[in-house]
Amino acid sequence: MVVKLTDVAKKAGVSPTTVSRVINNYGSLSQKTIQKVHEAMKELNYQPNSLARSLQGKKTQLIGLVFPTVANPFFGELVELLETKLFTRGYKTILCDCAHNSEKERSYLNMLHANKVDGIIAGAHNLGIEEYKELDLPVVSFDRYLADGIPIVGSDNLYGGYLATETLYQQGAKEIAIVTGSLSSNSPTNDRLLGYQEFIEKYDLTEHVYRFAEFESSPALKLRKLRTILLNRDFDALFCTDDLTALLVANLCRELHLSIPEDLRLIGYDGTKMIQTYFPHLMTIAQPMEEMADLLIELLLCRILTPEKPLDSLYVLPGKLIHQI
Repeated sequence: MVVKLTDVAKKAGVSPTTVSRVINNYGSLSQKTIQKVHEAMKELNYQPNSLARSLQGKKTQLIGLVFPTVANPFFGELVELLETKLFTRGYKTILCDCAHNSEKERSYLNMLHANKVDGIIAGAHNLGIEEYKELDLPVVSFDRYLADGIPIVGSDNLYGGYLATETLYQQGAKEIAIVTGSLSSNSPTNDRLLGYQEFIEKYDLTEHVYRFAEFESSPALKLRKLRTILLNRDFDALFCTDDLTALLVANLCRELHLSIPEDLRLIGYDGTKMIQTYFPHLMTIAQPMEEMADLLIELLLCRILTPEKPLDSLYVLPGKLIHQI
């Protein structure tokens, strides 16, 4: 929970004005009152921010970006787009990288609140971050449910999952498998599996679903599991719900002397510029990166400038098939 100046005042049994005077060393106050305020601040771990105090009542023109990791090409590209587009709108950004570390995410949220950022765009994968429910800041989410009232922007994952499976089927595949994540997060990306299942059911095909557990997120553990899957495969096509996993599969296929697409048809998901440039042979469903970045920013600025305007809970944009070679 984000600690506010009013929380310190309540704990110390004084007014918020008194707390502000203690912090700013302003006015005549008794040593007893000053000590009570300092003790309350220490107990609540309240850390006043000098920049925020100097800008009280003003916009900081700062936006917090909370994402898993820019080492992932997808998030790196999205963050770059957001930073560039926000800068042209007069905003600077604070990047918070917090993959697989909920305490780190909570700490960053407290820091962003203390620095009085004007708003936050969040797309981290950590679960159970209750602070989002308490934040009195405009927040827009990318592809993750954070709290009621926080709008979510993402690609149409249901359609994308269906399109990926349909593409493999149209290319002649009859036994189509899917490799996906643990599905532990309450995320719209889980709909990629639902899109796959919808197509499989419609055409009365057999499901082949493989899931990575949360502890299997590292490339080494993924490779170990993928090797087992490929060696024991009873499918002729594979849909990976992200491109990096699809590239691991492609590498393993070369090692196991499996030809793509003769022995195994393969499709990924995300379609970043990096993938399209350096791995043009990989068939993938490209997310509309530019459009999603624009929409995230428009919704956040709407929340900042016209907070009374109602927003939908979910905004989806369609992806498209990329198959250059």
